[in-house]
Amino acid sequence: MNLILLAISAAFVNNVVLSQFMGICPFLGVSKKINTAAGMGGAVIFVITIASLVTSLIYKFVLVPLDLSYMNTIVFILVIAALVQFVEMFLKKAVPALYQALGVFLPLITTNCAVLGVALTNVQKEYNILESVVNGLFTAVGFAVAIIILAGIREKIDKNDVPESFKGAPIVLVSAGLMAIAFMGLSGLIK
Repeated sequence: MNLILLAISAAFVNNVVLSQFMGICPFLGVSKKINTAAGMGGAVIFVITIASLVTSLIYKFVLVPLDLSYMNTIVFILVIAALVQFVEMFLKKAVPALYQALGVFLPLITTNCAVLGVALTNVQKEYNILESVVNGLFTAVGFAVAIIILAGIREKIDKNDVPESFKGAPIVLVSAGLMAIAFMGLSGLIK
């Protein structure tokens, strides 16, 4: 039951983008088309889930026993950078169209504070390895849901007559703000 509550909390109640405001750069930059947003969401799901597992293992079995837990941020950054490089190489070979569509935003997953934020949250809240993986997976699912919803909204906005002063970034930020308000309505689900 705790894992289900953790999953719902990570994905919807404490959505990494809409309530914690981490990962805003790819959220706004890659949300122009649903296909690209889904690809970025999939890449982030893979990276955050694997990063949660690997960083938890390294923290529990290497850093804590060697009394090097103060090095967790540096170690986590290196692990995340290596994982993103792996994803980038895989997409370049297996799905070149998605690799081209994601462009510069794929390497930006390395500097996406959401990925590092999840790894550090797992340590801070003293989650065990299974809880860390569940938190990472559903945080990433929440990111994917949010970016795909925003991409759908942006595709609809492009077909509408938007006042000149709201065209471009202003209407996207207003839409993201309204999404954040909507997700805040879920905060009563879990204490």
